[in-house]
Amino acid sequence: MPIATVNPADGETVQTFEALSGDEVERRLALADRTFATYRTTSFAERARLLRAAADLLEKEEAEIGRTMTLEMGKTYAAARAEAAKCVKAMRWYADRAEGLLADEHPQQRDVEDSGARAARVVYRPLGVVLAVMPWNFPLWQVVRFAAPALMAGNVGLLKHASNVPRTALYLGDLFRRAGFPEGAFQTLLVPSSAIEAILRDPRVKAATLTGSEPAGRSVASIAGDEIKRTVLELGGSDPYLVLPSADVERAARTAVTARVQNNGQSCIAAKRFLVHADVYEEFARAFVAGVAALRVGDPMDEHTDVGPLSSEQGRADLEELVDDAVAKGARVLTGGKRPEDRPAGWFYEPTVLADITPQMRVHREETFGPVATLYRFADLEEGIRLANDTSFGLSSNVWTRDAAEKERCVRDIEAGGVFFNGMTASHPALPFGGVKRSGYGRELAGHGIKEFCNVTTVWEGPED
Repeated sequence: MPIATVNPADGETVQTFEALSGDEVERRLALADRTFATYRTTSFAERARLLRAAADLLEKEEAEIGRTMTLEMGKTYAAARAEAAKCVKAMRWYADRAEGLLADEHPQQRDVEDSGARAARVVYRPLGVVLAVMPWNFPLWQVVRFAAPALMAGNVGLLKHASNVPRTALYLGDLFRRAGFPEGAFQTLLVPSSAIEAILRDPRVKAATLTGSEPAGRSVASIAGDEIKRTVLELGGSDPYLVLPSADVERAARTAVTARVQNNGQSCIAAKRFLVHADVYEEFARAFVAGVAALRVGDPMDEHTDVGPLSSEQGRADLEELVDDAVAKGARVLTGGKRPEDRPAGWFYEPTVLADITPQMRVHREETFGPVATLYRFADLEEGIRLANDTSFGLSSNVWTRDAAEKERCVRDIEAGGVFFNGMTASHPALPFGGVKRSGYGRELAGHGIKEFCNVTTVWEGPED
């Protein structure tokens, strides 16, 4: 795949970029390694000052980088600006809290004495150079949610971004440089995916984080495992959205529309499978389908647009294959199901709702990365949870109920990294984010995320004679 900015709204190539030479990659690896040797000793106060400076710059440039993201991957301009604002919030959150999150931990004195020590503590030290392999769908947020905690912990970063968002990738490297971070603290590598293995195997690289597809995660995890290097993986999702009889059905349906088509439907944590109790199925389905059908598809720069184009021609083709397979096997199209006739250029697809889904359909097993929802009916909570778990993914989940016992049952039994009640899944700096099963492992954000790339070190002091 060429490294290029291609406008998904019209399919036109805006700019192409040359990949870095092997010599330049080596220079940047060496620079990162040298920078870590000194950056690791900087104070939390200094790191926080630099990160706040980056946040201030990003806040001022929100409109500019928002246009860049919309141009490169097609999200609506309003969503792009909101993504930039979210990154500013995360930077400031970690600048304010990192020192406390990584404060030394002191076991209870009786346990210290039982170990034979005079004193003992646990300290968190940075690992070193961390490689981040990042996706295009949230091209700013996915990087910042890694970079902010990693830099505050004293690590340095190398970014291998998706090949269709090179302008955003270069902006990120420049942002941290202009904020005053030492040269080499955060560098963007414009390289093809084929270069990842050699970079990850380099002994100067100590760990990797990847957000992306399951095949990409499997490849990176395999290489890192062979090198015995730590990884964090956030992969796909096919999140269930359960609606139970005690729910506010109107609000659940209204929220469901946003939950499915956020980011033009291209979000790992978007709700994708809508599982509705038989008692409220008809009411929910009517409201949900009407809401999806009313969405405006169009120019992502237009403030009235609800859903922009898919990020690539291949992405739309993959989505069409899933829908066509489902329809051929008996699924009903309640709305959408085709390319919009008034958008002949670009990679647009109508927001779609499919019903009568069976396990034989690919759409039941595979992630729909675009504005396509699948609608299921279930008889009781037991069946609803079974359907929720009938997937190889386990990123997050949504449940609508007012019943306390049902909530506890869902927390206990739904196989996912998150359970969101009476609202849609969202990420926040204070809450750990990640999944189970084929959605990956490890956590980003919160205290859990900043500790992923730390050397958790036991310090033990024997009695003095």
